[in-house]
Amino acid sequence: MTVDTSPEAQLEQPQQTSLGTAAARNLATTTKSAPQMQEITSRWLLRMLPWVETKGGTYRVNRRLTYTVGDGRIEFVQDGSRVRVIPRELGELAMLRGFDDEEVLSTLAERCVQRDFRAGEVLVERGTPAEAIHLIAHGRVSQTTVGKYGDEVGVAVLADGDRFGENALLDADAVSDYTATADTSGVLLTLSRADFAAVMAAAPQLQAHIREFGSIPHQRQNKHGEAEIAMSAGHTGEHELPTAFVDYELKPREYELSIAQTVLRVHTRVADLYNEPMNQTEEQLRLTIEALRERQEHELINNREFGLLHNAAFNQRIQTHSGPPTPDDLDELLCRRRGSKFFLAHPKTIAAIGREFNARGLYPDHVDLGGQQVPAWRGVPILPCSKIPISKENTSSILVMRTGADNQGVIGLHQTGLPEEYEPGLSVRFMGIDERSIISYLVTTYYSAAILVPDALGVLENVQIARRNA
Repeated sequence: MTVDTSPEAQLEQPQQTSLGTAAARNLATTTKSAPQMQEITSRWLLRMLPWVETKGGTYRVNRRLTYTVGDGRIEFVQDGSRVRVIPRELGELAMLRGFDDEEVLSTLAERCVQRDFRAGEVLVERGTPAEAIHLIAHGRVSQTTVGKYGDEVGVAVLADGDRFGENALLDADAVSDYTATADTSGVLLTLSRADFAAVMAAAPQLQAHIREFGSIPHQRQNKHGEAEIAMSAGHTGEHELPTAFVDYELKPREYELSIAQTVLRVHTRVADLYNEPMNQTEEQLRLTIEALRERQEHELINNREFGLLHNAAFNQRIQTHSGPPTPDDLDELLCRRRGSKFFLAHPKTIAAIGREFNARGLYPDHVDLGGQQVPAWRGVPILPCSKIPISKENTSSILVMRTGADNQGVIGLHQTGLPEEYEPGLSVRFMGIDERSIISYLVTTYYSAAILVPDALGVLENVQIARRNA
């Protein structure tokens, strides 16, 4: 074998004169990071909500009795995703004005069927038989018809508390003379003529009322619809004072603690042999708890029973003026409640807010929140929350809330002192070792959220977050 010993060959194949780095690493101790996780977010909602101890697992929100018969609009009760019409509010219908039989009104209310609708959905077609009355709990509906010259013209725009098809309950030959189309998604309740007739057949007092149309006895109420507390002021002498009492809701809303849990499994071999320099079980548990807290915040926003998006009062939900989130829209959110603590929006929505502000030459202030500078409008922080959904149409929602039980705001609910509690309201319970040497731990947290009065939470809906073409 001939070896090329020329100087050129020696330059091309240098001889190794010391230990290489690849081999040296076999004897070295590496510096390692703790396991990283992309799912972790700032979780501002969990940090900003005041948490109230909930013994017994249930929190009851007692309120003054509220109804506003006589204001021309129908009001509803929300119980999570379920919507019911307040029986006495049916007195807003012309044919039931003055009818005060609670039992019959309750029966009619129970016959109302909930219907969720989508934007663009045709609810009633012009020229079709009208067989039911539709009560709009939430959403916007446009009524159109054919004009004198054959073109389509608008008749009315209806929103929360309005109704259409009222004549269908008594007129068997009623025909819709307009088309009702949903402008936004929403909820309505439908009472069919057949159900109304069945209730009336069993209630002679209702039959008599329909024939006579008596006058309505108004219940005095304040501007918020609460039963009024009678009082006198500015009088002199021995003026006879009115008597009063504070009436309460007979069936107050109760919030039961929800649950998020998982089973963490670790092999005994891993736990025994691979605990240096980091404890494997502790790292597994840390990341599991992070994921559990992320799910907890998601549920507080999106759960249909207690989530903030689904439980905001209909009269506290507003639409944007033009689509994108403008300063005017944020001002309208703020003016509907006192003591707003913070806005909550998806990061993409916050970017859209910034674009709209920049287009107007406005630059939001920043406030210090726990040592972190965050953008604010009118001194109210605008905080990110990636759990707020974005629709296929690139729209989202912005929440604003007042917090704290003393302020009649939004509160978080939890229970501490759980068996084997690892963090406040979160427990880690040893479940044993199976025949495959797998250690199991049950990781559990209990939580919910309550809105103490309706104006504690406001929502700006259908916010356009896509960038507009120049």
